[in-house]
Amino acid sequence: MASANSKNKAAARRARIEEQRRAEKSRERRIRIITIAASTAILAGLVGGGWYLIDSANDKEQTKAAPISGEKTWSKLSRTHVTTKVNYPMTPPVGGNHAPVWQNCNGDVYTSAVQDENAVHSLEHGAVWVTYNDKATGADVKALAAKVTKTPYTLMSPYKTQSSPITLTAWGHQLNVTKESDPRVAEFLDKYVQGKQTPEPGAACTGGKSS
Repeated sequence: MASANSKNKAAARRARIEEQRRAEKSRERRIRIITIAASTAILAGLVGGGWYLIDSANDKEQTKAAPISGEKTWSKLSRTHVTTKVNYPMTPPVGGNHAPVWQNCNGDVYTSAVQDENAVHSLEHGAVWVTYNDKATGADVKALAAKVTKTPYTLMSPYKTQSSPITLTAWGHQLNVTKESDPRVAEFLDKYVQGKQTPEPGAACTGGKSS
């Protein structure tokens, strides 16, 4: 009788252990499924989010890099300081070798022509140089001067030999317009005042040549 009871207890114990094993295996399967599902969701989110961020960055970069309608660009411009006059291939110059001292460009408006070599140094510091010739109207010159005086890292001066009434120049970039009211004027200033083209971002626009 005792032997039968012992056998019954042993069988019950085995059955209980077997049941516990099945329950444990079932629990492990559930955990594994949940873990895989969660990992997949996280990975999908990271991949999707990563691609979204990359696409957004690319879109933003492409938007920033898109040229302004009508602008001209130059690359591989030399940056050596020289004390002699430079024969620039474009008018006004957009970059190249230049004087050791920059032209003050903290919203400075000059009523007389400035030296190319000093103004090019200002472009190297991230300034936009606004120039005009005799074809520009007095009203446009006055409006441009008002805009420049409110904009750090800009300078303005007459430039009789340029082909366009109004020209905006940054390092490696130039835009010709006929009217101050042209929306591309503001677009050029927004894009190139201390823009990505700047060889020496943050460099001073004061403490240089003032006339």
